[in-house]
Amino acid sequence: MDLEVKGVAATSRSQIQPFFGRKKPLQQRWTSESWTNRNSCPSVVPRLDLGSLVDSDDEDQNMIPENLPAPTDKYKLKYQQYKTEMKEGYKQYSQIDAENTNSNVTHQQSPRNKIDEKCVQHKEANTDDLTTLDRKALLQQGYADNPCDKQQRARKLDAEIVAAEKKKQIVAEQVMIDHLSRAVISDPEQNVAIEQKESDHILPDSKMTPLRFRKRTLHETKIRTHSTLTENVLSHKLQFDGRIMSRNGRDACRELIGFFFTHDQSLTIYEYRQFGKNRTIVLPFIQKSIYSHQCGRRKGKQYRLGDFYVGATLTFLSSDHASLPESIKENTFLKLRITHIDQIALDSLKTASMDQEDDIVIQETNDRLVFKAIQDVLKEKLHKRGVRILTGLGKYFQQLDKEGNGLLDKADFKQALKVFHLEVSEKDFESAWLILDDNGNGKVDYGEFKRGIIGEMNEYRKSYVRKAFMKLDFNKTGSVPITNIRKCYCAKKHSQVISGHSTEEEIKSSFLETLKVACSKSDEVSYGEFEDYYEGLSIEIIDDEDFVTILRTPWGI
Repeated sequence: MDLEVKGVAATSRSQIQPFFGRKKPLQQRWTSESWTNRNSCPSVVPRLDLGSLVDSDDEDQNMIPENLPAPTDKYKLKYQQYKTEMKEGYKQYSQIDAENTNSNVTHQQSPRNKIDEKCVQHKEANTDDLTTLDRKALLQQGYADNPCDKQQRARKLDAEIVAAEKKKQIVAEQVMIDHLSRAVISDPEQNVAIEQKESDHILPDSKMTPLRFRKRTLHETKIRTHSTLTENVLSHKLQFDGRIMSRNGRDACRELIGFFFTHDQSLTIYEYRQFGKNRTIVLPFIQKSIYSHQCGRRKGKQYRLGDFYVGATLTFLSSDHASLPESIKENTFLKLRITHIDQIALDSLKTASMDQEDDIVIQETNDRLVFKAIQDVLKEKLHKRGVRILTGLGKYFQQLDKEGNGLLDKADFKQALKVFHLEVSEKDFESAWLILDDNGNGKVDYGEFKRGIIGEMNEYRKSYVRKAFMKLDFNKTGSVPITNIRKCYCAKKHSQVISGHSTEEEIKSSFLETLKVACSKSDEVSYGEFEDYYEGLSIEIIDDEDFVTILRTPWGI
């Protein structure tokens, strides 16, 4: 029997036709009433009672076989261990889940101040004192989490080594040429030999100037003399690389290569200068002579082979070298730091002369222990705040330096440490001051003070800081405009940029914001300020290669 309801047609089962697809779209929406009528269940189908689907103890008991043997003590012990491990695992999972929930809430509240996940999840209590600048500075550590391609980095390193060896070879050849020719021509024995020859074969003429007062030419020179240097004698030398310890970027980035000759204990230093891509020149920076220490425990003692090692400081009187640049002559002393040394040549030249006086060695060891104790105390206070404190400290020292010579007195240093909450005991401060103020004039260079009290990064790290600055300062002016830094800084390979948590512009802006705080001028960065920034960042990074990656990746060096 056919039934017809308004809006819904019902037919008997025998008359149901197969469905071949909808020919016309529905003209009206389904209502809740029509859907109920359409899908009503037949009366023969019982309703599902969800309340009855409950685990029953009787069911579990019925599932256990009656003839099951009792568990042994061994299995009971294993079960107890398993139960304990599961409880501990669940407890740890709950704690981690709660921490992730809290960190997600923090990110939602301040999306513009995204920081590294390691900084957010750190459990130390002192993280609450971190400022926004501290967190933005720590973002630079993200480059170490995503190191660059090892093969590409190895190729760059090989190219750098080849270029450095070629540079050293050019300088060594120039040194040999200069000293082999000058030693012969400037030998006083030349005058004696020529005067004897002149008196034997030439009659004296009152109108002619003696030959010794005229310009000597090479064909008039006697080649073999008693004091003539030979290539064999000059080959017994120790070659080393050095840098000028200065906050002046132009001087700090000079490429210096020195030589210590063992036959007469003399030394000379040359500067390698490059103009453009192909034009180079090698000029003597410190003339070959015998020199002595001008500062420290070895003041007045002649330089010996044992004084040359990586990290050693060589001191010279600026007034003794008229050819030095004016920016260096402004300081009383010229201080050079040895950054690399020919270890093979050093091992072959080792002699008994390297043995130093025992009392001096003991005093220098005690000095290092005094500084080490102070640095260990301040290291905890600099944790995760190194960039802000060191850049601020350098800027504060510049403001106190009214004369501009880099020297401050004891009261200034005490005030600076108090302002930046770097408290040092009176006993430790006085001990350090006696070591630093070796001249007894009551003033110390604030760069030297900072290196002694806080410490400094090793020469391997500092070499890459200099490379990065030299790439930015292509005009060799000693300072870099902020616009150039913005153009050269690349944040594509930052871990947060790759993961999508931050954009390149956010990482770049965070870096520039923290760097500008350290600058005395708003539109440019000096070498000293650039070095202070990475000096503070270096405190948090233990591995040297991680620090090098942080410098290589954004600057492309």
